[in-house]
Amino acid sequence: MYFSDETQKTSHELTRKWEDDVQKALQSNPDQKERFATVSDLDISRLYTPEDIKDMDFGRDIGVPGEFPYLRGNQVTGYRGRHWTFRMFSGMGSAQDTNARWLMLLREGQTGLSTAFDFPTLMGYDSDSPRSLGEVGKCGVAIDTLEDFLALIDGIPLDQVTTSMTINPPATVLWAMYCAAADIKGVPLSKIGGTIQNDMLKEFIAQKTFMCPPEPSVKLISDTVEFGAKYVPRWNTISISGYHIREAGATAIQELAFTLRDGIEYVEDVIRRKKMDVDDFAPNLSFFFNSHIDFFEEICKMRAARRIWAKVMRDRFGAKNPRSLWMRFHTQTAGCSLTAQQPYNNVVRTAVEALAAVLGGTQSLHTNSLDEAFCLPSDHAVEVALRTQQILAEETGVINTMDPLAGSYFIEALTNEIEGKAWEYIEKIDAMGGMIAAVEKGFPQMEIADSAYKFQRQIESKEKIMVGVNKYVTEAQHVIPLVEIDEKMGEAQISRLQDVRRRRDNRAVLQSLSDIRTACKSGDNVMPHCIGAVKNLASLQEICDVYRDVYGEYRDPGLY
Repeated sequence: MYFSDETQKTSHELTRKWEDDVQKALQSNPDQKERFATVSDLDISRLYTPEDIKDMDFGRDIGVPGEFPYLRGNQVTGYRGRHWTFRMFSGMGSAQDTNARWLMLLREGQTGLSTAFDFPTLMGYDSDSPRSLGEVGKCGVAIDTLEDFLALIDGIPLDQVTTSMTINPPATVLWAMYCAAADIKGVPLSKIGGTIQNDMLKEFIAQKTFMCPPEPSVKLISDTVEFGAKYVPRWNTISISGYHIREAGATAIQELAFTLRDGIEYVEDVIRRKKMDVDDFAPNLSFFFNSHIDFFEEICKMRAARRIWAKVMRDRFGAKNPRSLWMRFHTQTAGCSLTAQQPYNNVVRTAVEALAAVLGGTQSLHTNSLDEAFCLPSDHAVEVALRTQQILAEETGVINTMDPLAGSYFIEALTNEIEGKAWEYIEKIDAMGGMIAAVEKGFPQMEIADSAYKFQRQIESKEKIMVGVNKYVTEAQHVIPLVEIDEKMGEAQISRLQDVRRRRDNRAVLQSLSDIRTACKSGDNVMPHCIGAVKNLASLQEICDVYRDVYGEYRDPGLY
């Protein structure tokens, strides 16, 4: 028990007296707001006391950093030992354009790279595909062949800097390019580090960039997990992502529950399909969360995430390696909280969200730029966003002690509530037969849609406030310089791709694609064949077309 009987008795008596005083105050101020709730609509009490956490046990439920249940962090020294990774999300135009942004950020103190790809690349199409018209390089970097990738990493020390790639359906292809590029640069696969997002279940649930149906999509993910465990030990072969689930309108609880249940699905598939021991690959699983604007809710969500995952890995999968129990996660501030109205308010929102992520114990952080409601971030805006992280790390003192809010009646009670409600979702999905079955039934999609609709209604009724949108609205217009990608960039990208096709050994390309097709049909691991194909300058779409041909294409059922 966290508190003695005497302490709880005193708490009860003082609280009852205080509640009498509250009622008298309310009678004299009848217009006072009656209900207070989080962004996710969890009711918040006026006051939290020892009674709210009376059933907690310190050793079992809270503990110390670096020990089960890892509520307070994975590392025993926290940020005193090492700051979180400053990893700004970057991708724009050509590989050369994005490389220039990477090098600028590294000069300014960024400590890890992160790549956004354009829509054609995300969907597995080359820049000269009719489906790519008007989209080349617009929302991220365009990558068609290994030559583009070599331009992307020019001047980047692959054995010293980790790289995160936000890529999902074609993740095997982009990772193959990274591995091939490292080999060409003389860097052993054992020395490169980074992450591929590679989380297809959340694509079916929320983000909607998909290529093949769920089952073969998960098979390709298991291929990368197996290959990474054998040959690329410093690489996180999946970033199980709640970020996009939250951006689609999910609550904090739905983000947490659906993300962790996706993780369970991937672990089950690797164990079943690859016959691997959980401790052989679990230490290289990583997660990705959204840090939204409700400060305390986000901190509690991240604390609860670590405790749930530690329990899942120990109790459900029998993991023995302590690193298998760690939930290691990257965090990005909430894009959906940014507003086009009064855009300089976004600097404040991002700072608050970043502080929540740090107090929640993130290992890696991206801070959004103030202009992202309009366009790709400018050099100036992204510098302000990076400086936000550096100020938090270097000036505020938040790194001085670990999990400083632990023991707060409110924090512990809200953490417990979020965890309990997340477990309810996980158990419900278990009963459906797992996350693939739940996705096919449309369960998480409809839950998120209902939450998004409810939140929008609350904004429109002013039950929830967005400053500058439904309160403190002004007519003043702030001029934001727009970053635009010239159409000539797309034309140049297509010209480079066509030149590669003319110069390469097309017989070798066809043989490589045939090898991938055979692996797909036989159930073998596709990664070695993908690496061979990209080295022969097979294009992104040529490899993805093999997947589409063998596995079929997925079409969203359009749930209502």
